[in-house]
Amino acid sequence: MLTLLDLLSAVSLLIWGTHIVRTGILRVYGTQLRRVLSQNMSKRPLAFIAGILVTALVQSSNATAMLATSFVGQGLMALTPALAIMLGADVGTALMSRVLTFDLSWLSPLLIFLGVIFFLSRKQTRIGQLGRVAIGLGLIVLALQLIVTAAAPITHAAGVKVLFASLTGDLLLDALIGALFALISYSSLAAVLLTATLAGSDIISLHVAIGLVIGANIGSGLLAFLTTSMQNVAGRQVALGSLLYKLLGLLLITPVLNPLVVWMDGLGFSSSDMVIGFHLSYNTLRCLLMLPTVGPMARLCEHIMPMRAEVNGLAKPRHLDLTALATPSLALANAVRETLRMGDLIEAMLASMLEVLRGTQTAVTQEMRRLNDDVEALYSAIKLYLAQMPRDDLSEQDNRRWAEIIELTINLELASGLIERMLRKIQQQKTAQRRSFSEVGLEELSDLQSQLQSNLRLGLSVFLSGDPESARQLLREKRRFRAQERRLAHAHVSRLQRKVVQSLETSSLHLELIADMKRLNSLFCSSAYAVLETAETGALSSEVEADPAL
Repeated sequence: MLTLLDLLSAVSLLIWGTHIVRTGILRVYGTQLRRVLSQNMSKRPLAFIAGILVTALVQSSNATAMLATSFVGQGLMALTPALAIMLGADVGTALMSRVLTFDLSWLSPLLIFLGVIFFLSRKQTRIGQLGRVAIGLGLIVLALQLIVTAAAPITHAAGVKVLFASLTGDLLLDALIGALFALISYSSLAAVLLTATLAGSDIISLHVAIGLVIGANIGSGLLAFLTTSMQNVAGRQVALGSLLYKLLGLLLITPVLNPLVVWMDGLGFSSSDMVIGFHLSYNTLRCLLMLPTVGPMARLCEHIMPMRAEVNGLAKPRHLDLTALATPSLALANAVRETLRMGDLIEAMLASMLEVLRGTQTAVTQEMRRLNDDVEALYSAIKLYLAQMPRDDLSEQDNRRWAEIIELTINLELASGLIERMLRKIQQQKTAQRRSFSEVGLEELSDLQSQLQSNLRLGLSVFLSGDPESARQLLREKRRFRAQERRLAHAHVSRLQRKVVQSLETSSLHLELIADMKRLNSLFCSSAYAVLETAETGALSSEVEADPAL
């Protein structure tokens, strides 16, 4: 019982170490990883090499799978390069099995010791987060050693020996047992190291050991598929493709396995070395052969597991990946992308308002209600998503970005409701009271609406880029809009003095719409202030001095 508890605790330590490494790397290099993976991973060889390097760093193909599925689920990377990364991860874990056969008993305490010092002394800095990564790597090395040590007494038990004795070289049965090893130990790497130990102790034959290694690879694919079950369809497609590749490898190796084992038996190396060597050679050859097929495999995965259409008529968030919440830079990037979707919906509402003003579209109530509901749904989703972020762990820059996202989503949600009310007023005037704007008044409102759309686009661009010069341009556009709004209000009063009939009939609505557009413009231009306050000390104050009305 104590031996089983030791094994379970070692597996738990491995899981925790993998989580710490993944979190630490993403907190330090999350933004850079997101940019590199989204821009430079279109070439399959680069993606393949990236999979090898990342897996060699985190010492876990499952951790690499979590990273790849997370990026695909967030739309930061396409499925095809993600599958190439997963093939590289299989080679990386095979390389690490070779490295971990050396005596690394000194490495784990060193990494944990240095990691704790850096993490506790400089927790909120990049060095402190790298200390977190060092702690995680030390725990992974320690956990792998503990898994092999804890499993040794179990493998020598009488019942287990009977189980191993029943393994006579049937590849499918051996692969099944190997897959179970990988699932139980939460690591194909640990399962391969354990298999090498059993083969070196003559508890199992080389033929059985090879079958267990192949099964351990399949087990890692099953593990990745199970751990991504809570992600969206795009992320699960990556794990599905990786699992299919491993099953395809089983089919390819089956016809040549017997002569291959006979040939390996005559080489004269120790059984444990041959197990590790086979693992490295098998994964390398399999992945290189399958690398050109990642495109067709991606299409097959999309066919087997298609994306589901949105239901209930409400917009569903596409980028709010819950697994990224522990990584502030990625989570905030997700929220930014969803906020831009809100901006697109607002722009669609403004376009409908222009059509209603000109009389080219009348039945917009239902469409406007749907767009407004979509904006509110995304606003609620973003708000709840950001509320789950651990703000105590955010850096000063991330805290600022968090506040900017909240403020802009609130402004966009207010703008959505305001546009819907404006359209109801226009419809009531045109349908119930049978009144319409004068040609001059309609042209004035259309000009203001076009300027509103332009300022909305510029405001979203400023929010995304944080460019101070664009922010100053946005504030200049705000001043120009307010000057034009005052001029048009005075022009409308002049038409009243000339007793223009249409202007008299629509006077109240005309002035109300101008005032509402002024409010909308203020909401759209608010992102400039945060950028100027952050970018330059005194930059905002100089703008305010130029126009005290701001």
